[in-house]
Amino acid sequence: MSRPPHIAITLGDPCGIGPELLLKSLPTLRSWGDVTVVGSRAGVDLLQGTEGRRAFWQWTDAPAPAPEGFLGTACGLEVGDPSGSATALWLDPTPEIRVERLELGRGSATSGRATVEAIRWAAGMALSGRVDALTTLPMAKSAAHLAGYPIPGHTEFLQTLAGAPIVRMAFVSPRLSVVLHTVHQSLRSVVEDLDAEAVAETLAFSADQFIRLTGNPDLRVALCALNPHAGEAGAFGDEEGLLAEARDRAEAAFRKAGPAGPFADLPTPFPFPRDSKAASAPRFSAPLPSDSLFHRAVSGEFDLVVALYHDQGLIPIKLLEPARAVNLTLGLPFIRTSPDHGTAFDKAGKWAADPRNFLEAAALGVRLAGRARQEPWAAQVVGS
Repeated sequence: MSRPPHIAITLGDPCGIGPELLLKSLPTLRSWGDVTVVGSRAGVDLLQGTEGRRAFWQWTDAPAPAPEGFLGTACGLEVGDPSGSATALWLDPTPEIRVERLELGRGSATSGRATVEAIRWAAGMALSGRVDALTTLPMAKSAAHLAGYPIPGHTEFLQTLAGAPIVRMAFVSPRLSVVLHTVHQSLRSVVEDLDAEAVAETLAFSADQFIRLTGNPDLRVALCALNPHAGEAGAFGDEEGLLAEARDRAEAAFRKAGPAGPFADLPTPFPFPRDSKAASAPRFSAPLPSDSLFHRAVSGEFDLVVALYHDQGLIPIKLLEPARAVNLTLGLPFIRTSPDHGTAFDKAGKWAADPRNFLEAAALGVRLAGRARQEPWAAQVVGS
């Protein structure tokens, strides 16, 4: 008999919009499966008495046992609405953080510590198989730094916790999927650091991971050019020659890899959907002018776009799919998704934050977990 999926949610910064999004979303999340929330209870308590409150909740006894070795506080969160109520297990790794130590709408060293310790515990649950997927609400990197955690963000921290040799940041939506070759670095350094071997690794790894995710070995992958008009035969730069070399190297990696793909030695939730008789392989197109590439991808010509830098990939997908684009970490031994927005401290406590993107992230986690476990798990955001 099929069991329901079990998803872990980290609260994100307790002073941002994460607690509000969770409260608005919990009844929907519980209709999809079991939910464990990891974060500071004080983040929810901050919302008591806020004007325009649109959710009602109470703390209860824990509906399930806490993980072995958990030293924080375990309880239940019951959220009610006109259609009924929903309860989730709540794990607070930092119960000493009380509401008076936090300020709604302002990150701090205290909120940063609550955020990071919640991520650490939730990642451990995912690594141990206690949960099927992890969805993370937004963290404030500046608050984490104030707390003494010099981490660039969720992706890099989860990579360290999991011991994953390689990860990449992907953004998935119904009309467009994008992987970033570089993330948070200056444009100058993107050009200075451009390297054929590194780009080839991103191309091959992205294709490998999306073949596993989709089950489609005939994936069509396009790489963005760096310069206008893809350099126009050297008139606007010669970096495109390096990118063409990267394409050739990625193709060679698949030719040499055999039926298990070029990253068969890495832990993954997904098998590579090929056998020894399969002759198909991903098709790489590179480098292509970025000003027209995304339109071609949305029109159905490509399944995946690899962008060289942050804004090259994120401006198009945030313009096209502002509510439905989901951040997906490639390369972890577990499924991790997150909404494609930040803590929005300026909106915290105003009950104005839209939960749809968070729900899309959690829904993708449930669906991918079902694929990984060969279970018929489904989750769909109403109206999407």
